[in-house]
Amino acid sequence: MNMQENEDGALRGIKVIDLTTIIFGPYASLILADYGADVIKIEAPNGDSTRNTGPCIEKGLSTLFLGVNRNKRSVVLDLKRKNDLDALYKLVATADVFMHSIRPQKMEKLGLDPKSLMKLNPKLVYAALHGFGNGGSYAGQPAYDDTIQGLSGIADLVGQQTGTPRYLPTIAADKTSALFAAHGILAAIIKRQRTGQGQFVEIPMYESMVSYLLVEHLYGHHLPEANEQIGYPRVLSKWRKPYATSDGYICMMPYTDAHWKKFFSAIGRKDLADADDFKTISARTSNIDKLYELTESITKQETNKFWLELCHKLEIPVTPINSIKDLEQDRHLQDVGLFIDIKDEQSNKYTFTRNPVLIKGSSVKAKLPPKLGEHTAEVLRDIGLSKEEIDSIINR
Repeated sequence: MNMQENEDGALRGIKVIDLTTIIFGPYASLILADYGADVIKIEAPNGDSTRNTGPCIEKGLSTLFLGVNRNKRSVVLDLKRKNDLDALYKLVATADVFMHSIRPQKMEKLGLDPKSLMKLNPKLVYAALHGFGNGGSYAGQPAYDDTIQGLSGIADLVGQQTGTPRYLPTIAADKTSALFAAHGILAAIIKRQRTGQGQFVEIPMYESMVSYLLVEHLYGHHLPEANEQIGYPRVLSKWRKPYATSDGYICMMPYTDAHWKKFFSAIGRKDLADADDFKTISARTSNIDKLYELTESITKQETNKFWLELCHKLEIPVTPINSIKDLEQDRHLQDVGLFIDIKDEQSNKYTFTRNPVLIKGSSVKAKLPPKLGEHTAEVLRDIGLSKEEIDSIINR
């Protein structure tokens, strides 16, 4: 039985064959699964490497794997074996989406390239999640989050702000590119519904991250003949950080002209409210280091409580700092039920964040990530393989 058969998810009835591993692809397919797609995770006999990354209660269900693989089914196939590869072809013939994060040269050798699979299934959405786009100088090269963060400019931006090139302390390239992948696949599904034709979708990490980064940082280079600088000064300022107070830190964000005027007026600094350097957003951007350094010299004079109350009164965005340990107890996140608990058959409890997007009338009950190969027999039986054929694949 299809695990989503009795549910009312927005993507109910969409079957996804997922050959991706680690974070980039699995996070993209997690989004589809959370919307109700039947995501069939194809794994090699030793499984996705993240199955063994981090602590675990049950071997093969380690914490990094748990984070991006709920609501999926697992099928183990050894694509070096003809029977297993033939089974994959049969699965693809019944699928709506095929997605992989394998270098294109290897996929072509296996006969899993776009031309071959879209000939087999003309309505297939074929999604290739690559490090670099086809046709470019780097096409076919391996890529990981750290290398893409470096190449796309992230490490340099952190270096410009702090003095030391560093990666962001989150898997930013993998997860951001996964969002591009999910919405690209959804757009292709919509076009197929309109045209009846399969679609090829390429999601390259490098191009995705450069596009993401340059939303604000292309800045003056949007005007190539104006000799303006690249890089958005406000977010590059070394003073762009939580403001120190007399007893901690706050995240305060006066932004508009009205915000800054109200802020300076409320603390009795009409001279700053009227200063040409700070009166307009253009002037503040040009004097951002001066503004932020001055503001911190002011916030240091009072407590967190004082600034939180004042900014709430003035309707200036402000928050305290949460540590990642604080998030599960955050009252707002508890109110909206972002964290969910699921128990396994032995009553072991696992905690997840639900999909933050809510669609009225669309619901999918969260299920634990699958054990390695848990659904192999079930899925292969659904596509018509005999018991003998299934046994030959399982008992390799």
